[in-house]
Amino acid sequence: MTKPAHLDMKIALWLLLLACAVSPARALQATKDVVPAGPQLPPGYKIGAGDVLQVNVWRETEASVPAVVVRPDGKISMPLIKEIEVQGLTPVELEKLLSQRLSQFIHTPDVTVTIREIHGRKAYLIGAVKKEGPVVLLSNMTILQLLAEAGGLTDYAKRKKIYILRNVNGKQQKLMFDYDAVIKGEHMEQNIVVMPEDTLIVPQ
Repeated sequence: MTKPAHLDMKIALWLLLLACAVSPARALQATKDVVPAGPQLPPGYKIGAGDVLQVNVWRETEASVPAVVVRPDGKISMPLIKEIEVQGLTPVELEKLLSQRLSQFIHTPDVTVTIREIHGRKAYLIGAVKKEGPVVLLSNMTILQLLAEAGGLTDYAKRKKIYILRNVNGKQQKLMFDYDAVIKGEHMEQNIVVMPEDTLIVPQ
């Protein structure tokens, strides 16, 4: 038995209205869930000067920032809350801090912080390594790990004369590192954690 044409029209109209009622909610949820991914970060990564951040406040485009650079003083500028210190915080810690600050202006703000580019935490390698130049410190790295990141030592490296130059309170310190001893399990106290702006020098 064939259905009357007017019934088919009513069914089609009802389905269209149902789609219009449901789709906006799904679209809104998709907007909340989809945040462009940044570089892979190890757990506990702390924001450094020069990093580029994206701050997304759900349903508050005027309070969001697509890209902001962490200044040398460790601060960023944000709508509504002006300046805020971010250096040394993890993205999760910054999300909580921004939520607290924005709660003065927005009811229960939902904040997502994404690190778009990493520039702040760098150490430098000079001398008889296979790859000289800056290395981004994504996590706490020891001298041995930093050397491995540089591809290791060359055949001409003075393995017992390696040292780190580190600025401490405006003064430069020289921290010695005996590669041969450390890889034998001796003088492990020399295998210290590398700090941002350290320079590792391998004489040849």
